[in-house]
Amino acid sequence: QVQLVESGGGLVQPGGSLRLSCAASGSIGSIYRMGWYRQAPGKERELVATITTGGSTNYAESVKGRFTISRENDKNTVNLQMNSLKPEDTAVYYCEARSYQFGPSWGQGTQVTVSS
Repeated sequence: QVQLVESGGGLVQPGGSLRLSCAASGSIGSIYRMGWYRQAPGKERELVATITTGGSTNYAESVKGRFTISRENDKNTVNLQMNSLKPEDTAVYYCEARSYQFGPSWGQGTQVTVSS
Protein backbone atom coordinates (compact mmCIF):
# COMPACT_ATOMS: atom_id res chain seq x y z
CA GLN A 1 0.00 0.00 0.00
CA VAL A 2 0.90 3.65 -0.37
CA GLN A 3 0.58 6.04 2.54
CA LEU A 4 0.30 9.79 2.01
CA VAL A 5 0.73 12.53 4.61
CA GLU A 6 -0.18 16.12 3.75
CA SER A 7 0.95 19.28 5.47
CA GLY A 8 0.87 23.03 4.98
CA GLY A 9 -2.79 24.00 5.04
CA GLY A 10 -4.13 26.91 7.04
CA LEU A 11 -5.81 30.29 6.99
CA VAL A 12 -4.60 32.98 4.62
CA GLN A 13 -5.93 36.31 3.41
CA PRO A 14 -7.01 36.82 -0.19
CA GLY A 15 -3.98 37.41 -2.36
CA GLY A 16 -1.75 35.46 -0.03
CA SER A 17 0.25 32.28 -0.55
CA LEU A 18 0.44 28.80 0.92
CA ARG A 19 2.56 25.77 0.17
CA LEU A 20 1.19 22.27 0.57
CA SER A 21 3.39 19.21 0.79
CA CYS A 22 2.60 15.52 0.49
CA ALA A 23 5.03 12.79 1.51
CA ALA A 24 4.54 9.27 0.14
CA SER A 25 5.74 6.12 1.88
CA GLY A 26 5.18 2.40 1.67
CA SER A 27 5.06 0.66 -1.70
CA ILE A 28 6.03 3.71 -3.76
CA GLY A 29 7.97 1.97 -6.50
CA SER A 30 5.14 1.81 -8.99
CA ILE A 31 3.77 5.33 -8.48
CA TYR A 32 3.49 7.02 -11.86
CA ARG A 33 1.54 10.13 -10.98
CA MET A 34 0.85 12.31 -7.95
CA GLY A 35 -1.44 15.24 -7.58
CA TRP A 36 -3.79 17.41 -5.61
CA TYR A 37 -7.56 17.50 -5.56
CA ARG A 38 -9.86 19.69 -3.51
CA GLN A 39 -13.39 19.55 -2.18
CA ALA A 40 -15.35 22.57 -1.05
CA PRO A 41 -18.47 22.26 1.14
CA GLY A 42 -21.42 21.03 -0.87
CA LYS A 43 -19.31 20.42 -3.97
CA GLU A 44 -17.72 17.42 -5.61
CA ARG A 45 -14.03 16.72 -5.35
CA GLU A 46 -12.17 18.29 -8.26
CA LEU A 47 -8.73 18.02 -9.75
CA VAL A 48 -6.32 20.85 -8.97
CA ALA A 49 -3.00 19.70 -10.44
CA THR A 50 -1.08 16.55 -11.25
CA ILE A 51 2.50 15.67 -12.05
CA THR A 52 3.93 12.47 -13.51
CA THR A 53 7.22 10.84 -12.63
CA GLY A 54 8.52 12.25 -15.89
CA GLY A 55 7.60 15.76 -14.83
CA SER A 56 4.55 16.36 -17.02
CA THR A 57 2.03 18.61 -15.30
CA ASN A 58 -1.67 19.27 -15.65
CA TYR A 59 -3.68 22.06 -14.02
CA ALA A 60 -7.30 22.97 -13.58
CA GLU A 61 -8.14 26.10 -15.57
CA SER A 62 -9.14 27.89 -12.39
CA VAL A 63 -5.63 27.65 -10.92
CA LYS A 64 -3.41 28.06 -13.99
CA GLY A 65 -0.90 30.82 -13.51
CA ARG A 66 -1.42 30.87 -9.75
CA PHE A 67 -0.56 27.37 -8.56
CA THR A 68 2.59 25.36 -9.26
CA ILE A 69 3.00 21.65 -8.64
CA SER A 70 6.45 20.17 -8.20
CA ARG A 71 7.93 16.86 -7.22
CA GLU A 72 11.01 15.86 -5.26
CA ASN A 73 11.58 12.32 -6.47
CA ASP A 74 14.40 11.62 -4.06
CA LYS A 75 12.12 12.56 -1.17
CA ASN A 76 8.95 11.00 -2.59
CA THR A 77 7.28 14.34 -2.01
CA VAL A 78 4.96 16.48 -4.11
CA ASN A 79 4.42 20.16 -3.38
CA LEU A 80 1.75 22.64 -4.39
CA GLN A 81 2.72 26.29 -4.28
CA MET A 82 -0.44 28.38 -4.21
CA ASN A 83 -0.17 32.10 -4.92
CA SER A 84 -2.76 34.83 -5.37
CA LEU A 85 -5.24 32.82 -3.37
CA LYS A 86 -8.93 33.61 -3.68
CA PRO A 87 -11.85 32.88 -1.35
CA GLU A 88 -13.09 30.35 -3.89
CA ASP A 89 -9.91 28.34 -3.34
CA THR A 90 -11.20 27.49 0.13
CA ALA A 91 -11.53 23.72 0.38
CA VAL A 92 -10.06 20.57 1.85
CA TYR A 93 -7.08 19.66 -0.31
CA TYR A 94 -6.27 15.99 -0.83
CA CYS A 95 -3.08 14.44 -2.10
CA GLU A 96 -3.45 11.51 -4.48
CA ALA A 97 -0.91 9.01 -5.75
CA ARG A 98 -1.57 6.54 -8.57
CA SER A 99 0.44 3.39 -8.85
CA TYR A 100 0.35 0.50 -11.28
CA GLN A 101 0.20 -1.90 -8.34
CA PHE A 102 -2.44 -0.33 -6.11
CA GLY A 103 -4.33 2.23 -8.19
CA PRO A 104 -5.22 5.52 -6.46
CA SER A 105 -4.29 6.24 -2.85
CA TRP A 106 -5.44 9.31 -0.90
CA GLY A 107 -4.16 11.38 1.96
CA GLN A 108 -6.32 12.48 4.87
CA GLY A 109 -6.77 16.02 3.54
CA THR A 110 -5.68 19.43 4.75
CA GLN A 111 -7.90 22.48 5.14
CA VAL A 112 -7.15 25.64 3.19
CA THR A 113 -9.21 28.69 4.10
CA VAL A 114 -8.89 31.97 2.22
CA SER A 115 -10.62 34.74 4.10
CA SER A 116 -10.07 38.25 5.36
